[in-house]
Amino acid sequence: QVHLVESGGGLVQTGGSLRLSCAASGGTLSTYGMGWFRQAPQKEREFVAVISWNGVKTYYSDSVKGRFIITTDNTKNTVYLQMNSLKPEDTAVYYCAAGVGVYYSKYERHFGSWGQGTQVTVSS
Repeated sequence: QVHLVESGGGLVQTGGSLRLSCAASGGTLSTYGMGWFRQAPQKEREFVAVISWNGVKTYYSDSVKGRFIITTDNTKNTVYLQMNSLKPEDTAVYYCAAGVGVYYSKYERHFGSWGQGTQVTVSS
């Protein structure tokens, strides 16, 4: 399994931006579909975005579509989540996940490797 480490979380005001990074080791990202999920307090973890193993396809949850962008840099074995126009309801722990051959999935069961998470807090 690939090892994932997220970074880039923090405290930001409503309307601000953050970029999360997820560095992978022990595997090559070009063979993995990469996803971002988040979990707010007292809520279940939910899908945020996914990028296909070949970087061609992206898919977003309705709640972040048009505000968040997922990208990969295979030369750095890193996936990013650019988050713009942040809202208080975006406050959560954000996790990146990797799934072998994942192309277009929003389901946790398709992702076999997970990072430890990074906290994002959006103040109103």
